[in-house]
Formats: sequence, structure tokens, C-alpha cells
Amino acid sequence: MLYKLLLSLSDQASFFNVFRYITFRIILAALTSMVLWLALGRVFIERIKGYHIRQFIRADGPAGHHKKSGTPTMGGVMLIASAFVSCLLWADVGSPLVHLVWEVIFLFALIGFHDDFLKVKRRRNEGLTGRQKLALQTLFGLVAGWALFLSPAFAPVLTIPGLKDISIDLGRLYVPFAALVLVASSNSCNLTDGLDGLAIGPIIMACGTYMIFAYCVGNVVISRHLQLSSVPGSAELAVILASLIGAGLGFLWFNTYPAQIFLGDVGSLSLGAALGLSALVVKQEILLLLVGGIFVIEALSVIMQVGFFKATKGRRIFKMAPLHHHFELKGWEEPKIIVRFWIIAIILSLAGLSTLKLR
Repeated sequence: MLYKLLLSLSDQASFFNVFRYITFRIILAALTSMVLWLALGRVFIERIKGYHIRQFIRADGPAGHHKKSGTPTMGGVMLIASAFVSCLLWADVGSPLVHLVWEVIFLFALIGFHDDFLKVKRRRNEGLTGRQKLALQTLFGLVAGWALFLSPAFAPVLTIPGLKDISIDLGRLYVPFAALVLVASSNSCNLTDGLDGLAIGPIIMACGTYMIFAYCVGNVVISRHLQLSSVPGSAELAVILASLIGAGLGFLWFNTYPAQIFLGDVGSLSLGAALGLSALVVKQEILLLLVGGIFVIEALSVIMQVGFFKATKGRRIFKMAPLHHHFELKGWEEPKIIVRFWIIAIILSLAGLSTLKLR
């Protein structure tokens, strides 16, 4: 919105032509959302404290986590708000894709907000039931998948990284497939959010990877050179992801160990959905398994633990799931677990980017 106003001044001063470049707007979007968090984050945290919105720790969780009880939560509200304001300034708000992405983010944030609100209201770690959350996520995922399917410029095909001449037309099956991607992505990010900064670090890295993909497939020349499916208008997705990256970095300033505020389900569910939708938009859904490998591993550890526990009537694979709790109970210090997971996330993101040149 603001960038169009500034661009209209290019007739008076050639300097304003710089706002024609998507790369410049990407940088501005990231900086704006980050500065908003750094400037207002402490005030937001104090307000959260004043409303007694704090984290409640599970009684059966790791003993070391009980000291975290009472830490302000629902930092995702400020993260999403700062990113949204940044997009209002630097993204093309008239783009249907921009509308769709933010509608999905807000819908999944609404699920997380309701869950967090119930926990605060009940003063214990009991919000929406698993079935309730899954039902709402599936409903919103189907709505988003249907919206993509009906988009005139969108082809419901599945591409395979490294095999750029092969694509699978899913037809109407694309709608439930899109819902599956959104539900899986949002839930896996939510499961990962268990240590200070553990989830937001890999989320930032994955958003950065898909930001580059969005820029590439949104540029006809670059997408043709890289043999990628061109997606008209997807470059605006890069601006949205940049705003989320900047907001994530600002949040991490306060969320790093020892955390002054937690993300909450309102943040983890919505950011996970944003990642899933990004993968759908740029036609790199399968690649999300690699780029979001940390989230996949965390989710699989829970599935394996529950399945093995039921099959063997009480035996466990891990000391505790998700996987980061297993390492905690093995005696690893929390900062060590976080940084090592970040290192793995960086490697996976770089591996994902390498597929840009695979034929």
C-alpha cells in the first residue's frame, strides 16, 4: 500500500523507482516487522503479564520445565500483527494470493488463540481437545485447498524435486491433499514448540527457503531458466514470508533462552500453516519434508512413541516425546539441544535450496 504511494512519486524523483523491485520490498518487509517487534516487544510482554496470560506446564513434563511456569505466552499475536502491518505497507494488498495467505494465517491463528485462551481461563494446560483442533484445521485446510483449486492461474499438479519434467495432475484430489499438507505442517510446528527458541529458528529458516522459491517461480525468466513451474503473482508471497522472517527474528530476541515470552499455539499453528501454504503455492510440497525436516522428525517421534506404547502395552522408544524432550531427559542442556536443532535446520534448508539446480 505504502510502496504504491511512494512509487507514484517516481515521476518527480527517479529514486522512487527502487520500489518497483520486489527484492527491495522484501528487505523492507523484513526490516519493518523486525523493528516493530524490537520497539514494541517489551511493552507487549508487560501487557501480557498484566492480563495474567502465562504458560502452564504439564505435570508429567520434564522436571526442568516447571520453572518456566508463569512465563508470558501468546507471543504469536504480536508476531502475526507485526508481519501483517509490514505487509500492509510493502505488499500488493490487491493481490488475491496475498488475501488467501493472510486468511489462512488468521484462520489457523484463531484456532491457536482459542486453545491458548482456554488454557489461560482454566489455569491449566488444557485447551481444545486434539479432535477439536484437528477438525477445525481440516475444515480450514479444505477451504484453503478449494480456494487454490478454483484459482484460474493455479494448476492442481504435484511436482517432484529433481524430476522437473514429471508432474502429477491430482485434479479434485488436490483439495484434500492441500488440507493434509496444511494440517500436518501446522501440527508439526506446534509439537516442535517445546523449548526456548526451538521452533521459531527452524521456522525462520524454512520461510527463508520458500521465500527464495516464491521469488523464483514468480519471475518468468528465472522460473524458465530453472525449469520450475511459473506461478503468476507468487513473488508477493516472498514479501509475506519476509515479513514473517523479520517478525520471527524480533520475537526470537525475547524468546531466546531463557525466554521472556512463548509463541503459544496462536503462533505455532498459524506459522506452520503459512509454511504449508507456501509449499502448495510454489509447487514444492514434497520438498517441505526436507526443508521442514526438524518438524517432520518431531512429529514422527510422537507418532512412533504413541504407536509403540499402545502396541507393547506400556513400553517406550524414547524417554519422552517429542524428540527434544528425549534429549532433555538424557541430560543435554536446553541451549545445546536448541542450537543443534538449528544447525540441522540450516543444513536441511540449504539442501532444499540445492534442488533449484537439480534436473
